[in-house]
Amino acid sequence: MGLDTAVVAVTRYCVEPAERVASVPKIGGTKNPDLDAILRLQPDLVIASAEENVREHVEALIRAGLTVYVSLPHTVRRAIAELRDVARLCGAPAAAEPWLRPAEERLTWLETRPWPRPVRYFCPIWRRPYMVAAPQTYMTDLLRACGGESIFGDGPARYYPVELTEAMARDPEVILLPDEPYPFASKHLPEIEQFTHVTAVRTGRVHLVDGQLLTWYGPRIANALDSFSALLHGGEPGDGATTEARP
Repeated sequence: MGLDTAVVAVTRYCVEPAERVASVPKIGGTKNPDLDAILRLQPDLVIASAEENVREHVEALIRAGLTVYVSLPHTVRRAIAELRDVARLCGAPAAAEPWLRPAEERLTWLETRPWPRPVRYFCPIWRRPYMVAAPQTYMTDLLRACGGESIFGDGPARYYPVELTEAMARDPEVILLPDEPYPFASKHLPEIEQFTHVTAVRTGRVHLVDGQLLTWYGPRIANALDSFSALLHGGEPGDGATTEARP
């Protein structure tokens, strides 16, 4: 949005764009921020995540008089709306439109596309134990918009554990292994590919994918929609959805 010079501090997990955040002061992690350092900076706006930040920390900043925007997008459309909120709160309401408008248009096109049927997928976000995302999460909604359907339905939490044997028994057509938050890599593929009867394994549709593209919303939304819709439906993925795929 062209506001990088206005950013006074970030957490140590704020790593993109790397060349711009490298010189920005760090105020700790998402669970243990240096509240005193934040108060000394007196920012006009603090952007927090309901999923990552601690409620007591957010409330302490609000009590101290700071303006805090708490983000928790359950859907792609909500993510787009929240990014517009942030642009408006930063005094630059039009700044994000060059990448939000194409994302919104792409989402509408995908949601009105007459897919023959959803593609059944397994996409764990953790290992030991394997965990999956429930429907009310950004990543699951993104894959839904792309014509996918998780082999697991709703669960007891936004993210919940599952057994790998149960996942394989449900015979996913596509398996996506993101490198974030759990760093799935080539060394983990044999654990999946031992289930040779599973459709995704038999047809070579076990993919190591870019976890940031799948779970980080922002300028990458339109690219994510293009990439994962192609990947789920057997086309060529867009710009960098896969980090590696098995032949």
